[in-house]
Amino acid sequence: MASEVLKVSHNVVTNSENVLINGVSGHTYTILSILATETAGAAETLDLYIDDDGGGTDYELLSDQAIGANETFELTTKFVIEGEDHLCAITASSAAVDVVVSYLDQTL
Repeated sequence: MASEVLKVSHNVVTNSENVLINGVSGHTYTILSILATETAGAAETLDLYIDDDGGGTDYELLSDQAIGANETFELTTKFVIEGEDHLCAITASSAAVDVVVSYLDQTL
């Protein structure tokens, strides 16, 4: 039975790969918005990418996106990931960046 469910993912992103959405076969994920807030009081950069089928081939969505100290960056461009794709993020240095992803999880 098909379903459409609005969901949210929230993570503290650091300088190691952080999986924001761990895709599952048979699902399509429509990303509605991403908020990234620097909370440690130091300017930071953020990379956001799709790990194709979780197999290590990365496709950059944001590269070295600057986020000022205690500031928020908002991405409202909608995009889709499918199946076992992973939506991932990483910062340039040891950091504290809260990332919230709002998305629609669709199954067939």
